[in-house]
Amino acid sequence: MSDAEPIAYTALQPGTPVQTRDGREFGRVEHVLVVDEVAVFDGLVVKTPDGTRFVDADHVGRLFTTHVLTTLSADEAAHLPLPDQDPAYDVDSNEDTGRSLGDRFGRMFGRGTWKRERR
Repeated sequence: MSDAEPIAYTALQPGTPVQTRDGREFGRVEHVLVVDEVAVFDGLVVKTPDGTRFVDADHVGRLFTTHVLTTLSADEAAHLPLPDQDPAYDVDSNEDTGRSLGDRFGRMFGRGTWKRERR
C-alpha cells in the first residue's frame, strides 16, 4: 500500500512537492491560499527553481500526504504567473447586472458579480 493518502487543503504542509499531471515535480508548496471569509481554497503559492509562482485552485488536481498532483502540463507549469501578478477582485452582491434568470437568482441569494478591486 502506498503512503500517499488523499488529504484536504487544510492538511497540506509547506514543502510538499508539487507535480505536473504526468508526475514531474516542478516545485514545492510555499503556502496555501484561502478566502477566509468563505473558507474557500483559492490555490497554491509554489516555490520553483525560477521563483515563486501561483497555481490556481482550478489547476490543482489532487492533494496527497506526499505530493500535490496538478492538471498542468510541463509547459504550463513553466509559465505560471507570479503570485501577485493577477489583479485582485472583490464582490458586490447588490450590484444589479445581468438580465438572465441565473443572474437574477444570483442576486436574490447573495451571489454577486466580481469587480476589479481599486488600489
